[in-house]
Amino acid sequence: MNPTTQAFLAAILGAVVAGSAVLAWHISERQQRRSPSTAPPVVPPEVATVLSVLRSSALVVDDDDVVVKASAPTYALGLVRGTALLSDELATLVRQVRRDGQIRETELVIGRTGGPDRHVVARVAPLGTRLVLALLDDRTRERRIEAVRRDFVANVSHELKTPVGAIRVLADAVGEASDDPVAVKRFSSRMLIESDRLTELVQQIIELSRLQGDEPLERPVAVDIDAVIENAVDVVRVDAQQKHISVVTGGKKGLFVTGNEEQVMTAVTNLVANAVNYSEPGSSVSITTKVISGQTDTVSISVVDQGIGIPSYELDRIFERFYRVDPARHRSTGGTGLGLSIVKHVAATHGGEVKVWSVEGQGSTFTLTLPQHVAHTSATLPQEVRP
Repeated sequence: MNPTTQAFLAAILGAVVAGSAVLAWHISERQQRRSPSTAPPVVPPEVATVLSVLRSSALVVDDDDVVVKASAPTYALGLVRGTALLSDELATLVRQVRRDGQIRETELVIGRTGGPDRHVVARVAPLGTRLVLALLDDRTRERRIEAVRRDFVANVSHELKTPVGAIRVLADAVGEASDDPVAVKRFSSRMLIESDRLTELVQQIIELSRLQGDEPLERPVAVDIDAVIENAVDVVRVDAQQKHISVVTGGKKGLFVTGNEEQVMTAVTNLVANAVNYSEPGSSVSITTKVISGQTDTVSISVVDQGIGIPSYELDRIFERFYRVDPARHRSTGGTGLGLSIVKHVAATHGGEVKVWSVEGQGSTFTLTLPQHVAHTSATLPQEVRP
């Protein structure tokens, strides 16, 4: 056999070997593709039933960090989108639990665009060999209440310290001026003012604490709005006379609301007293009532003053406890900064609301709306009360 023939046969043999190798590779790959893959883990029906009755939100993650089951609140909390965990902190906790099987618990702070952060307590535990369970509790409301209580205690301590300290200083001054009857009389009158302010502050703190209990009204009655307004005008009569402010009442008479008479009287009196305190001497304050028809009729009580007004950027804060639009004036007006907070809570307790309209330098209008007691009718009779 000549060399050329040998080379040709060797080339053919090499091609056959190479083709066989390629064919064997393709066959092996096809067999691998046909081999069954590991089935994804399935949440046992018993576990799914238990999770459906738990008060906590829940989600189950497999060994590929894929969410295989999640309750609706987990999506609302922003923790899950589709089958993916959105919280890196929670995902890290899940991996740690999968690695060592130890139950872990942490508190997640979830930021929200245009709203306060959410506080979620997550308890993560292994569920079998391939699944991890996370139970989630939204503690945002509890954390907010704790913060409100802390602020309340701090504010109360600060507000109480002022009149108590003033009384102590005045008492020392009275002792040092015991030989000066004029000075003793002046200091003692100041002590009376400070003690009255302290008494009012304590009473309003007690009232506000009681209203914040969110307890339903006990035995609500028909409250006569005419009597409520008459009482409010009588309370502010002396202060209005001293400032030459006329208090005018008008609107629909004979209206009744359903609620607690003492609370409604306190709320309306606070609104009228604020109007008088922050109005300029020689101006007027008007109180008007009307019925707002709707699915449930309500009674609207509006108090309009010609006072200093409220800047637009402060309108959202005026119902906060101890907040004052003009802190420099609260000593002269005798305000505690709690009056509008009490009005807000009275409105909420009665299923109503309070709104404010104001222009700085022109005055304010506060409107308290409460559910009408439908068993009574009314007639319109405007009236003016001038101190």
